[in-house]
Amino acid sequence: MTVTRRDFVQGAFAFGALPQLQSAAKHASTASHELWYTSPAERWLEALPIGNGHLGGMVYGGVQTERIALSESTAWSGAPATNEVNPGARQHLDKIRELFFQGKYDDAQTLCQQYLPGHPRNFGTNLPLPELQFAFENLPAPTGYRRSLNLDSAVAQVLFHSNGTSFQREFFASHPDKVLAIRLTASNAGQLSFRMSYERSIVPAKVSVVGDDTLVLDGHAWERLHSTGHDGVAFQIRTQIIAKGGHITSTENAMIVRDADEVRVLLAIGTSFGGADPKRTSEILARASSRQFAQLRRAHSEDHQSLFHRVSISLGRSSRTTGSQPTDLRRKALEDGTNDPELLALFFQYGRYLTIAGSRSDSSLPLALQGVWNDGLASSMGWTDDFHLDINTEQNYWAAEVCNLGECQSPLFGLIDVMQKSGRETARQMYGAPGWVCHTVTNPWGYTAPGGIGWGVFVSAGIWISLQLWDRWKFGGDIELLRKRTYPALREAAEFFLSYMTREPKHNWLVTGPSDSPENWYLTPSGSRAAESMGNTCDRALVHALYSICIEASKTLSVDEDLREQLKAARASLPPFQIGRHGQLQEWLEDFEDADPNHRHTSHLVSLYPLHQITPRDTPELARAAEVTIQRRMNTRNWEQSEWGRANLVAYFARLLKGEDAHNHLIGLLAKATDANLLAFSSGGVAGATQNIFAIDGNTAGTAGMAEMLLQSRDEEITLLPALPAAWLSGSITGLCARGGFVVDIAWRGGKLSSVCIFSRYGTSTQLRYGNQKAIVHLKRGGVGRYSSNLSIE
Repeated sequence: MTVTRRDFVQGAFAFGALPQLQSAAKHASTASHELWYTSPAERWLEALPIGNGHLGGMVYGGVQTERIALSESTAWSGAPATNEVNPGARQHLDKIRELFFQGKYDDAQTLCQQYLPGHPRNFGTNLPLPELQFAFENLPAPTGYRRSLNLDSAVAQVLFHSNGTSFQREFFASHPDKVLAIRLTASNAGQLSFRMSYERSIVPAKVSVVGDDTLVLDGHAWERLHSTGHDGVAFQIRTQIIAKGGHITSTENAMIVRDADEVRVLLAIGTSFGGADPKRTSEILARASSRQFAQLRRAHSEDHQSLFHRVSISLGRSSRTTGSQPTDLRRKALEDGTNDPELLALFFQYGRYLTIAGSRSDSSLPLALQGVWNDGLASSMGWTDDFHLDINTEQNYWAAEVCNLGECQSPLFGLIDVMQKSGRETARQMYGAPGWVCHTVTNPWGYTAPGGIGWGVFVSAGIWISLQLWDRWKFGGDIELLRKRTYPALREAAEFFLSYMTREPKHNWLVTGPSDSPENWYLTPSGSRAAESMGNTCDRALVHALYSICIEASKTLSVDEDLREQLKAARASLPPFQIGRHGQLQEWLEDFEDADPNHRHTSHLVSLYPLHQITPRDTPELARAAEVTIQRRMNTRNWEQSEWGRANLVAYFARLLKGEDAHNHLIGLLAKATDANLLAFSSGGVAGATQNIFAIDGNTAGTAGMAEMLLQSRDEEITLLPALPAAWLSGSITGLCARGGFVVDIAWRGGKLSSVCIFSRYGTSTQLRYGNQKAIVHLKRGGVGRYSSNLSIE
């Protein structure tokens, strides 16, 4: 039996639970679900994103010229490769370790630089596709302009008046029908005239006209910065025009529509990734064009809402003046101290919207650095729009489970499967170890060798990304997934670390290394900068989590008793967390000084979030040390204020039970690290960069941090409103998920819990905590319990 969110809502209210949540949800559906603007977008970070899990579009909303920037998750340059491991790595591993243990850090660093980085010959990158453009005629002096994106229906819209006619344009990317759909209408007949073409292509492509209504672009995802230049998928973009009234003609590379009453445009993208036929776009459009636009729109919105409607949120009402402003002005007003809880609720749901639009259960690839969208800036600045495993890809999915979108993680699990296969070869060739390993970055073909020195030799990256598999089990309770996929992947990772880790001579601790603490550097005793070391704290935290997970999973499945005992013994030999000379949580085995005190990465705080190894209640001294680490980074004048780093701070302070600090950093994330369309951005790490690069992790991890402020779960305990800020005086949230298979609705008034409703997906027990109050919950599968402000049963 599969219990759905609908079952929960019906069961909860049949139980008489929380009628105030219905009112809050109704208000949230109108006030917290729309981004809107009074002018067209002029830049990519002003355009509005639509997506269906594989193709993406950025809608500019221009009056005379409409632009939709296109992208597709599998439009990758590069190709699978072999022999990417540095051939000198294995034979120099023992010598590097010996030098580190002898305190000869500079000599060890020299060998690391020479023998550890891999040789990614054809790594590749996701590439932006051309724009679909419409050049309109006879649209002078528009008035009443409004451009919007409705998160609830997942439809973008443009409205305006010109020359006595009202114009409306609708845009959406349909998951069930696999098309980007557009409808252009006018209040008067014969007012739609335009030229449609593909523009701004940065990849080799050829345009052709098929029949009397279809424009086709065939191309290749080729580039020379990250690949050999002629490796990459083939792709096809096929766009069909269906006009009511008027007539359609064509040129060599464009379609011309004149005097139409209404126009539908359907677009499909296919690639050759995984051996697929890019020309399947013809079949996709044939099916979609046989349906009315209203049917396409209804199927699209119902499919989207089956996920989106699982969670509603109200953080209180903004003032009428504030709430009536366009989204870009409201975002700017945050910098001036305007209290706008409805905008924060919108941002929360935006992170969920982007997850749904970018990562569906049948997507070929997971969310990359830019999701399924691509502004073209990452690869031109030396990045690759790929999968960074030292925090970014993990952040892309932090919101999935707690925000009731667990199945959206499926494409990530597919990529982990691919990495396991290639990671076995990397483990064998580089370290002479069984199991599998990967490092900092990967691509669709499962690259697992290290990257460059200082950032690319992160040996526990495979553990970190595999925590998402474990969360799927803890939240969803699918025993077959645990048996067939989750535990085998984690067990093989544990087998690697059992073989790979070594004893350090001073304390006889088991340590990793050489490895980075992503992506930070320390000062050696000689004053030199170094990144690689033995036994950094981030590795220690992740290995401890891996061993603990495998111990628990093997018990649950009643398998591998001998391995379980090995893991227990190895876990007992791991280094403890250490507090350094400044009262900070040490990042390295030794109490080194940071080479960059303002560094954006705080990788060792993985122990605080997403792990639960450091908590204010269980380990107060270590929690204080973690906070000192954060304060020392932020107190420096040139703190690197990245979008994902700001999102981290929201989650960190939520775990530290400091709601005001979490709220302040949430405001900072929106006000200083999102643009007009509320998409998060990075400077790209390029000094003097004139443009910001879109990075989806700030949105998704920001949403996860907000959820953490309202609900936390671990070790059979659910904590309610652990970090509620004063600015959210009264509100509610429905549909958040907790470990143990629970779905939770919470309402609060005057800054205090007023009621909670909890639903059990598969029947288990947990402890509810609110402040110092506790209650034990025993529910059968599908059972619902309602509790009042003092956690007494109602």
